[in-house]
Amino acid sequence: MDLVEITPRLHMLRFPIGQAYLWRDGSGDDPELTLIDAGWAGAADEIVSGLSGAGLDPSRIRRIVLTHCHRDHVGAAGQLAERFGAEILAHALDAPVIRGELPVPEPDLLDWELPLYAHGLTVPEAPPTRVDREVADGEPLGFGDGAVALHTPGHTPGSLAVHLPRHGVLFTGDTVASVPDVMFGVFHVDRAEALSSMRRLAALRPSVLCCGHGEPVTADTAERLAKAAG
Repeated sequence: MDLVEITPRLHMLRFPIGQAYLWRDGSGDDPELTLIDAGWAGAADEIVSGLSGAGLDPSRIRRIVLTHCHRDHVGAAGQLAERFGAEILAHALDAPVIRGELPVPEPDLLDWELPLYAHGLTVPEAPPTRVDREVADGEPLGFGDGAVALHTPGHTPGSLAVHLPRHGVLFTGDTVASVPDVMFGVFHVDRAEALSSMRRLAALRPSVLCCGHGEPVTADTAERLAKAAG
């Protein structure tokens, strides 16, 4: 795992497939940390080591917001939450899948997506993971000077984006990708619904775009997202 600084308060945790993000509130010896997604199962020690190496105290992780139920986003959430007492948040429609009560919904794959999807299944399967708080569209999340959850169905029924309006930061989960440029994501259960969600996100005109796959976008962000959303 690589830890990449995007802004002084925002880091990306890059895994061989996919990524998670870390937001920091406060400064000095008592910051509060929020993870948006949690990477691979078995990666908790690596995440802890990476944060510590960057001068961040992993014991300050207060919440983990899961953008959706896929294995490369949920993986280490349970282990990290158990170790540091963090709260795990997810949308109500994906929460039963994350807890292992329902199967992961099957995507409607295009032919060219099939080999990519097979490659994604090489990520270790996420264990059943508790969800402490089921959030709804527009619900405040308690960090980032006013972060809100946005229900963005289509990639999965309970996909979430996280918007930090005061900072112009938008976490899209897998509804949007940035590989190599901003684009519509892949592996959606309902492609039309996912595209509608992407257009809703484009209307927010973020200045920093953090997707589940691909590099963070910090230049001409709103314009590039709007163009990709059509």
